[in-house]
Amino acid sequence: MKIARRYLTAHIQRDLKEKLVLVGGPRQVGKTTLAISLLSPPTKENEGYLNWDIPLHRQMIRRDQIPASPSRIVLDEVHKYRHWRRLVKGFYDQFYPSRQCLVTGSARLDYYRRGGDSLVGRYHYYRLHPLSLPEIGDSKAVDQLLKYGGFPEPFLKADERFYRRWGAERITRVIQEEVSALENVSDLSMLELLVDVIPERVGSPLSINSLAEDLEKSHATIKRWLDILGRIYVSFLVLPLHTSKLRAIKKTPKLYLWDWAQVEDEGTRFENMVACHLLKYCHYRQDTAGYRTELRYFRDRDGRELDFIVLEKKKPLFAVECKLSDKRETSHLMRIRELLKIPRVYCTHRRQLDRGSVKSGIRTIPFWKLCNEESLV
Repeated sequence: MKIARRYLTAHIQRDLKEKLVLVGGPRQVGKTTLAISLLSPPTKENEGYLNWDIPLHRQMIRRDQIPASPSRIVLDEVHKYRHWRRLVKGFYDQFYPSRQCLVTGSARLDYYRRGGDSLVGRYHYYRLHPLSLPEIGDSKAVDQLLKYGGFPEPFLKADERFYRRWGAERITRVIQEEVSALENVSDLSMLELLVDVIPERVGSPLSINSLAEDLEKSHATIKRWLDILGRIYVSFLVLPLHTSKLRAIKKTPKLYLWDWAQVEDEGTRFENMVACHLLKYCHYRQDTAGYRTELRYFRDRDGRELDFIVLEKKKPLFAVECKLSDKRETSHLMRIRELLKIPRVYCTHRRQLDRGSVKSGIRTIPFWKLCNEESLV
């Protein structure tokens, strides 16, 4: 199996003609490979490719020695440089549109504004996600995707031993390199311990107080660490959709991992994988077309829950309930659907049963078919 072209490639190529393009996303999700594919020739030896993690390149970036001849420049992981915004702002103001610049980083580039220079009006920002079922283009790849996650290297190798080693090494490098370069955290070992325990909290309403007690840290410290993990694309939060009609909970988010293969429980891992597909859809709509699309969940004080609701302009587009098999009580979903005025509600699973219709209220549908029905990316 080979992934020939990433889902954002055409959009990035188009936008580079007009503005700077910033691409953020988890470490080892494929940002460098995508960026290099846009160079001519598409190799790391191209003089237009500069990586902050390479000492020689770092020295060139610090001295503002950007090569003069390539029409397209890639600055990889340059957000670790304190004055990176000043650098790319100067490049844009001096050379655009005759020369183009793509900036990539394993963190939220819209958050790390080191240097204080404003890039407003000069860039488009994309978030690159792991591989998803539609991007792979093979409906039979569900089990492989669930087992090895969507990061390209372990997914394509499909080897358990490789994934275990890759996963452990990736987390260590994320904590030791990304966090130490970008954040002021005095106890990295405790942050790494938090990363070890949060897979057990995936899919359930998150109690920061419980995490604080387990790790013997303050509520404020755990909250700050979770914010950091969100900024470096280790985990993300799905907020509850509040409505007075159903006595919904207001504040408690649910936590999910960008690498869902870390989750032990198979049912929870499937839910996490679906969450990642839906978040990818939301970010794609936001980043490529400017829609206000967001992912929420619903839970009321009586315990009735709907796993995911996709909103656009604060109105429900569709909702998804996850289940490992095609046998689960769904009567409570009808009431939630009616009161929240959700156009389409899907109960998705890994089997082949396709029953009901969205017109009648609830449709039970295989996950691969859900991806097709809602044009997920």
